[in-house]
Amino acid sequence: MPNLFDENAKELFSAILTLETIEDCERFFTDLFTVKEIKEISQRFEVAELLYKGTVYADIAEKTGASTTTISRVNRALNYGEDGYKTVLKRLEK
Repeated sequence: MPNLFDENAKELFSAILTLETIEDCERFFTDLFTVKEIKEISQRFEVAELLYKGTVYADIAEKTGASTTTISRVNRALNYGEDGYKTVLKRLEK
């Protein structure tokens, strides 16, 4: 499997870091992703926020409409991943 974080990915991350406002993000992500993709990643982030706060699976599924598979996948990333979710969620708490 090729390196996920190749030069193209790093260039994308650098581009994201240039965004300064919510409106910049909305325009860029609208151009970059489909509506479905934006909804899916937004849902995953909402699931991560709820898990981080200690919300139980059933309540998360009801509130977000996410499947238990999605909730489990996000929970695994939150607890055993690269701490990306935790880093962002801690920063948003401030």
